Amino acid sequence: MAKKRNPKRWIQGVKIKKGALHRQLGIPTTVDIPVSLLRKIKATPTGRTISNPTKKGKRRIAVTTLLKRRVVFALNVR
Repeated sequence: MAKKRNPKRWIQGVKIKKGALHRQLGIPTTVDIPVSLLRKIKATPTGRTISNPTKKGKRRIAVTTLLKRRVVFALNVR
């Protein structure tokens, strides 16, 4: 019999790669990722390259599907 899932506790089942978004953006894990950068990445279509609006991390960021998934997750969790 399959295990019944509780939709209120979905986050416990997610496999999180800690620091993956920080590494992908070039921001140290000790520094918070600016919300303005996350929102800009979320609004950009996949395949485009954006310029970082903040002083933290890489200057140019290629928006990939995986990056967008990580950003959406970060915005939901914060």
